Amino acid sequence: MARRPARRRQSTTRRAQQARDDKMLLLGLVIGGGILAVLAITWLFHHLLLLLTLLAIALAVIGTVIRRRQLADRRAFEAHVAQLRHIGPFLSMSPKDFEHALAVLCRRDGCTKVTVVGGSGDLAADVLSTTPAGQRILIQAKRYEPRTFVGSQDVQKVNGTYRDVHRCDLAVVVTTSTFTKAAAAFCRKVGIRTVDQRALALWAAGTGKPPWG
Repeated sequence: MARRPARRRQSTTRRAQQARDDKMLLLGLVIGGGILAVLAITWLFHHLLLLLTLLAIALAVIGTVIRRRQLADRRAFEAHVAQLRHIGPFLSMSPKDFEHALAVLCRRDGCTKVTVVGGSGDLAADVLSTTPAGQRILIQAKRYEPRTFVGSQDVQKVNGTYRDVHRCDLAVVVTTSTFTKAAAAFCRKVGIRTVDQRALALWAAGTGKPPWG
């Protein structure tokens, strides 16, 4: 019974010692952190010119890389555009390549926000873009063989989605072939613009107006 007070005193003494040690440790960390901060500020102050020079060099290198990449992209785009000046390449393209080629023509002629969206579940939209006049346009691409015509069912699908689904102001159906009489008449009636092989050749060559013109 007589030993218990001594144990309590020892426990209290240990806790007090730990508290003092914790305070000393915290004080040491604060002092050490302060010294490091002062040293860092002093180093930065004496090497500010060096840091600014290194920063300027880094920005110049980044700017050079960006400009070179932009120039390379521009040259690649111009080379692609040059290849599309004639109708021939369009006639041998796959349907997907045809969609991307039409997107290139749109960009060439000043469209922005050009996106190729063709694929499963595209709801009659292959290319979406905004014309220079600010109109949102949908393009349905039909890379057909010369004897395969775009029919009424094809253009009716476009008419059913371009306004309400895709929120577009204009709809265009572009083909490497031509349209049946019924399909052409339907497009005239509802305001869908048609671009057959001949009109596509003129658009690609730059001698004809783009379909939104």
